[in-house]
Amino acid sequence: MLKTLDLALKVLMMFTREKPVWGGRELANELGLNHTNIYRILETLEKNRFVSKDKVTKKYSLGYATWELGMIMYEGLNVNQLIRPILNRLKDETGESIFLTILDGEEAVTLEVVEPENKVKFSVSAGSRAPLYVGASYRAILAYMPDEFIESIIHSGLKKYTKTTMTDPDQLRAELEKVRERGWAQSQGEYTRDVIAIAVPLFDGDEIIGSVTVSGPIYRMSDEKIQQYLPLLMETRDEIREVIQKYQLKLRV
Repeated sequence: MLKTLDLALKVLMMFTREKPVWGGRELANELGLNHTNIYRILETLEKNRFVSKDKVTKKYSLGYATWELGMIMYEGLNVNQLIRPILNRLKDETGESIFLTILDGEEAVTLEVVEPENKVKFSVSAGSRAPLYVGASYRAILAYMPDEFIESIIHSGLKKYTKTTMTDPDQLRAELEKVRERGWAQSQGEYTRDVIAIAVPLFDGDEIIGSVTVSGPIYRMSDEKIQQYLPLLMETRDEIREVIQKYQLKLRV
C-alpha cells in the first residue's frame, strides 16, 4: 500500500457533513500525525482542486474535484432515471419523505431523498451517513448482516444521538430479531428528534444492500398511517429490486 496515498485518502474522508471544515493543525492533531506531512498533503489536494483553502481563515473544505467525481459516480448508478420515479410515486402516495439508503462498510449512506412540497420536513440529505444501529433505515440493513458483523458493531460502541437512541446491546439484539421476524423496522426520534420512520430491507439476490424508508413527523405518522404505508413501502422495495436485477445496477458504494 502506498502510505502517502493512503494518508491523503484518510485526510479526504475527514471532511464530513458533521465536520466539513478543518484547520491544518487541527486535522493533524485529530489524526495524530505530523503537522508538516498533513500540510504537504493538503497543499497537493488543493493544487488538484480536491480541497479548497479559505484565504481569510486558512481553513480547508472539500473542493470541486470531489463534487465532480461524486456526480460521475452518482450518474453511473442510473438512480435518477430508473429509481427516482419509483420513489416519487411512493412520496405522492404517502405525502411523506422517502429515503433510499445503501450499505457502505459499517455504515449506510443516504443515496436518494424525495420529499413532499409544502409540508414540514424532517429528513437527512442525500450523501449523509450514519451507523447501522441508529434508526429504522439502518437497522433494516443491520438485521440481515452476519452475527459476527452485528457483534462487531455492538462492541465498537453505541453512541447516543438523541435521548431515544437505542444503545443497550441486549435491546438492540432483540430489536434486530424483531425486524427479521416481521420484515420491517420502525424508529422514533433516534437520529432526528420527533420523527417516526418505517423501513424495509433491500436485497440484490440474497445479499442485503440497503433499505427503503418512509419518514415523517410524529403528529402525521399515526399507527393507522403506518399500517397503510407498509404495503406501499414493500411494493416500492420490490419494484426497485426488479429494476436492480433487470438493469444489473450496482448500488453498493
